[in-house]
Amino acid sequence: MGVFYCPLCRLTAFTGRRHLYSGSHQQRLREALGRLQAKVQLARKMLKNAVVVKYEAGEHEQLFWCLCCKQEVKRHLSHGSLTVLHGGLLQHMASLEHKKEANKFWWENKAEAKLKQQFLISPEDYERFKSSLVKALDAYEEKEDEVIKEMASHIREVEQSRQEMVHAVLEPQTGTEFCDESSAFSTPGGHKSDTTTITEEQLGPSAIQITPDLDWMEGNHALTFIGHQVKLGGGGGLQSHFPFFMGTGISDHS
Repeated sequence: MGVFYCPLCRLTAFTGRRHLYSGSHQQRLREALGRLQAKVQLARKMLKNAVVVKYEAGEHEQLFWCLCCKQEVKRHLSHGSLTVLHGGLLQHMASLEHKKEANKFWWENKAEAKLKQQFLISPEDYERFKSSLVKALDAYEEKEDEVIKEMASHIREVEQSRQEMVHAVLEPQTGTEFCDESSAFSTPGGHKSDTTTITEEQLGPSAIQITPDLDWMEGNHALTFIGHQVKLGGGGGLQSHFPFFMGTGISDHS
């Protein structure tokens, strides 16, 4: 017997390889395989029903320790913005490298042979998983298309609502501006003609334009002067003031 170092138990045994048959080693082996078996069983559920989700950096970068290969492996399989749950574990368990290392691990640690198949993915099972993955990708794309359509519909509804709100806000303002412009030509409680009348009354007779009625004058009616003459000092000139004109019926006064 010689000195033997057991990497699983992390100790040096002076009983040589007989350590592998000891109760302590077998207990440690069952515990280690049990932890790995729980992960493998969870992944096996995806063989017939693969699940594709949107990639999340923290959640989908998890690693697991492969007891047989003595290395860390990605649990999920990610590509771009998509992640196949437990795809990395299934892909690793189906690889030839893992199968070789599993055979080696079972021999070195004297594990029960009947348990080994639980830690391997057969080529047939992996092909079944790939077929399920294709269906899962199609279903994910259809779901995303529906989401995009719903988002587009929501955007159109929001835009229509915004346009209606803008129209409702601007329409009363346009009417108000029209009323304000119209009110500039009228007085409160009155009409435009009222304003004109008031202006003429305020300006007085001197501001009224006197236009002769041509139809009235065509009848050869004589005009009668009514007024008074003011003699300017020494000049003999006359300045006449015409308060109004009158028709016939008033005698001529000279």
